[in-house]
Amino acid sequence: MTELGIVKLHEKLINKEITSEDLVKESLAKSHKLNETCNAFVTIIDDAKEADVTDNLLSGIPYGIKDNYSTKGILSTGSSNTLKDYVPFFDATAVANLKKCGAVAVNKTAMDEFGMGGTGTTAHTGIIHNPWDLSRSCAGSSSGSAAAVAAGVYPYALGSDTGDSIRKPAAFCGIVGYKPTYGMISRYGLFPFASSLDTCGVLTRSVPDAAIVVDAMKGQDDKDATSWDSSNINLYESLNGKVECKKVFYIKEIVDIENYPNASDTLKMHLENFHKSLDILSSLGVEVDEVSIDKELLRVIPSVYVCLSCAEATSNLSNMTGIIFGPRGNGNNVFDMMKDHRTKGFSPLIKRRFVIGSYILQKENQERYFVGAQKARRLIVDKMKELFNTYDALILPVSTGPAPLIEAETDQLNSDDTLLLEEHLQIGNFGGFPSITIPNGLINNLPVGINITGNCKDDVSVLNIAYALEANMNYKDMVVKDE
Repeated sequence: MTELGIVKLHEKLINKEITSEDLVKESLAKSHKLNETCNAFVTIIDDAKEADVTDNLLSGIPYGIKDNYSTKGILSTGSSNTLKDYVPFFDATAVANLKKCGAVAVNKTAMDEFGMGGTGTTAHTGIIHNPWDLSRSCAGSSSGSAAAVAAGVYPYALGSDTGDSIRKPAAFCGIVGYKPTYGMISRYGLFPFASSLDTCGVLTRSVPDAAIVVDAMKGQDDKDATSWDSSNINLYESLNGKVECKKVFYIKEIVDIENYPNASDTLKMHLENFHKSLDILSSLGVEVDEVSIDKELLRVIPSVYVCLSCAEATSNLSNMTGIIFGPRGNGNNVFDMMKDHRTKGFSPLIKRRFVIGSYILQKENQERYFVGAQKARRLIVDKMKELFNTYDALILPVSTGPAPLIEAETDQLNSDDTLLLEEHLQIGNFGGFPSITIPNGLINNLPVGINITGNCKDDVSVLNIAYALEANMNYKDMVVKDE
């Protein structure tokens, strides 16, 4: 039953065809089975109890929580050895809001350590595998959440997105990944990575389900000064699929096959799929335009992201010293204890990012790197806002193709122009823009995704475009069948 969507599950619960207890037991059993193959969970909450079924669509339905959300009384590690025994005394606001709805958390999903990295390979519990093909990556950092939803463990799971950490795993796992406008969902209780970029969101198997969950999580929160009042927005009720007269654009420099002289057959098929989706939108009355943007501006996106995210992460995680949180380090003084703890506790990727962040934040480097990156970010955001004055959304393919082999994954930036295809989702974080990924077909029996990004607080337009496109393709509610 857990492979069904939220509305269908709710109907069955209301009609007493199934019980919340049935769903929770099924979800827990699937969690254990999936963990044997995909290593998708840090914690499985075996004592999770059913909840009363009410008029709330989420009541009694199980779900998963990315392990960087604080959960009261439940291990919350951020998939890092530095917090391997950390049990919070409070719930993140997003989690608390779902509790009020009667939603039932059944596991904490594995992720790249503290959300850093897009490979799903840096969790302290080990590599997270893609249920479509165990030799392939889920991307990251919301890897476990994506794998679990794709495998039908439950209809949705929480994720967080700092660069593409919800949307790319969704694409690689054939599901929907929605990052709402920055501040729509409170970040209180979300372990910070890069505070100006971090966004709470959700992974589901359909656009309506994504709208339902974010409706439940969102709202202004006194504990998060960046949150805002969205009470006048009802995402789910606003879904109508009416997209006539909507205008979208794509960026020529990113999707034009002529820009990739050494394009693989996979990339060619992926871009063909993308253009077929544009044709669908056109047939629905959407105006689709090609827009050219200075390639040099696009090329700085990954570098800007590295500079800003590493600098903010270094500052945000400076309290991980082995004194306040995590296992106590060894040493004869505070400095030695901190050094011992951070050397043993962090993965090589995290340590590399801290070194970069520390260098950027040195007084003599701040103007050149940190301030320079902020200026470039502003140029990118201003360009997008200028375009959003004319268009309702930007639409682009998510990556160069399906999920890569795990052994081929790397955290290193490439110089190849295809980097533009892999890294453009960071635009959504730079501007706090709402952004959603939906499935866009299969290539070599593996899913690929398409992404829609719009202007701040115009989540309704973004979701409706995605909803209309989803309704005219055959990739909604895909579940990886257990062989």
